[in-house]
Amino acid sequence: MNLFEKGPGILSGLKDCPRFFSPATVSTGIIAAIMGTTGPLVMVLTAAQEGMLPVEQAIAWVFSIYFFGGVITLLMALWYKQPICGAWSIPGLLLVGVVLSEFSINEAVGAYMISGFIVLLLGLSGYIKKVMLWLPQPIIMGMIAGAMLRFGIGIADGIEAAPLMALITLVGWLLLSRFIPRIPGVLGALVFGIITAAAIGAADLSAFEFSFASPMLFRPAFSFDAFLSIAIPLSIVVIGAENTQAMGTLMSQDYKPPVNTMIIISGIGGIVAGMFGGHNANIAGPMTAITAGPESGPKEGRYVASVVDGILFGAAGIMAGAAASFIGALPGPMINVIVGLAMIGVLTNAFSTAFSGKYQLGAFFALVIAASGVSFLKIAAPFWALLGGVLISLILEPGLFTGDAEPEKPVAGQNLESK
Repeated sequence: MNLFEKGPGILSGLKDCPRFFSPATVSTGIIAAIMGTTGPLVMVLTAAQEGMLPVEQAIAWVFSIYFFGGVITLLMALWYKQPICGAWSIPGLLLVGVVLSEFSINEAVGAYMISGFIVLLLGLSGYIKKVMLWLPQPIIMGMIAGAMLRFGIGIADGIEAAPLMALITLVGWLLLSRFIPRIPGVLGALVFGIITAAAIGAADLSAFEFSFASPMLFRPAFSFDAFLSIAIPLSIVVIGAENTQAMGTLMSQDYKPPVNTMIIISGIGGIVAGMFGGHNANIAGPMTAITAGPESGPKEGRYVASVVDGILFGAAGIMAGAAASFIGALPGPMINVIVGLAMIGVLTNAFSTAFSGKYQLGAFFALVIAASGVSFLKIAAPFWALLGGVLISLILEPGLFTGDAEPEKPVAGQNLESK
């Protein structure tokens, strides 16, 4: 078995780039990058703040996931000449954000790296498809929906705390979503929110400093609690949500995605990003979907859209210091609304996948356990949500596991992120 599928190679990809460099590939590459560097960036910095990380560690986090996400994009797109994008996992970020304050940064880094090793080993095994079907997708999505629900509720909290600013932020999202749907509506929310916050004196932009990121290497620490609370759920999300989406999207466009290589590089990305304080860097489904679509032009040249996205993503990581300084000057209620709006696509797709087919009882219990935020034995809710959801389905829906009923398959190409 060849663990790494053969491809044309980076030199071939570089050679043909000028031929396919067009308004179509450039525009979709930029849109994919905008999707990943507006609301999602705010979410990373919000999670870092809630996890009580110092500013320099938050900047290191942003650098690692964006820079190495960009590197993955460039390597995969150029080597295989397919519109494959690397980024990081929003559901994974939110799962980490829920429990980050319960662990030291070194324990979190250790769990990130273990997650990367798990994904890498599964990729090297060559049996990843069986692993992807082992845990029911609806239960995974129920857990994700429950863990992320509080971010959606943040929209209402932001409106209650600062009605004028929050509502104008919401108007920006509505206008862009209605009249320019190709551009993420959260970008309109960000622009309208910043203008309003500056006009009413709620944003202190005088403290903004343009600075580049200062990467940091962290010494990992390993604990069983962090392994169960972070590493296991994060591994499941990277494989079951991120890679599955990307593979399904490429197949739907008549590409032959390098399945094993995509899993393996997601594992390597998790290890390397973890060393620098990031929760993971992996193949990303939604951004792959944007660059792989017909809007990117002829099929053989769509990989150039991913190249454009990868360059912009890497640049965002290098300029993480400036981004952190800017976001830190914005008012909390506006941030809550923007994060909530950025989560709409994630939440709606998670709910849809969780409750549109089989395993609904297990998905429901996974949702409520994750939403409760309960913690037993110092192990956080996402782990118990997965365990509880599977147990409920095993007891009440046993035919789905024994083969008496056809198990639910992962939803190929489903857009589970807003980035």
